[in-house]
Amino acid sequence: MEQGRACEEVRPPYASVASVTAHSSVRVPEQARGEHTHSEPPPPRAVVQRHSVRGQILEALRAALVDGELSPGQVYSAPALGARFGVSATPVREAMQQLAVEGAVEVVPNRGFRVAERGPRELAELAEVRALIEVPVMLRLARTVPPPRWCALRPLADATVAAAAVGDRAGYAEADRAFHGAVLTLSGNVQLVAVADELHRRSQWPLGTNPGTNPVARRADLLADAAEHTALLDALIAQDVVVVQSLVREHFTGSGG
Repeated sequence: MEQGRACEEVRPPYASVASVTAHSSVRVPEQARGEHTHSEPPPPRAVVQRHSVRGQILEALRAALVDGELSPGQVYSAPALGARFGVSATPVREAMQQLAVEGAVEVVPNRGFRVAERGPRELAELAEVRALIEVPVMLRLARTVPPPRWCALRPLADATVAAAAVGDRAGYAEADRAFHGAVLTLSGNVQLVAVADELHRRSQWPLGTNPGTNPVARRADLLADAAEHTALLDALIAQDVVVVQSLVREHFTGSGG
């Protein structure tokens, strides 16, 4: 079946495609700064806003980790990071505690949080585990999911290419996880999607040696990884299981994207 015909008049069900590239420039709303002009206690809405701010700070910190703005081995204090984002230390500290649970940072008593240092072996182990989980699922889906449903993922694959083209590592990380998550969601297994996403996120943290400092090399690596997404989606639409198998195995053993 021709891909153009398979994808004809298919509208992607993903309403948040544009959001995958709007990542690291988190602007905390004025309400987030804890400024109140009334003496009475804040209404319940303020609680929701606080949780929203904490979530925004968490995503901003994750983006800074992926992009190398927070260097492996360095210690950062909550007050200093709070000043950077224009918020109090509290939401930053809460976000850092979550990152500590995830293993991205470790608590340094009376100082702050140290960004975890990782080696190539850990990255290779994460890629191996991800392959063990995702490859069999993708091969099963390649045999059972009709082409129109794969066509709906095209904007997500395109988003990885767009982020890669400008060397936006943090934006690419979000687009990359969105694409893989959408593929695995077709399995209908919510637990699998959650576990795979957590492993994927951990695989995106930089190595302790921070080898991605060369912008040209970084962009080339991202473009190569994004091209694999496009090729994989083309093979899935064409229902070419042999090519799909080759591509997904190469995808995990190569860049780990």
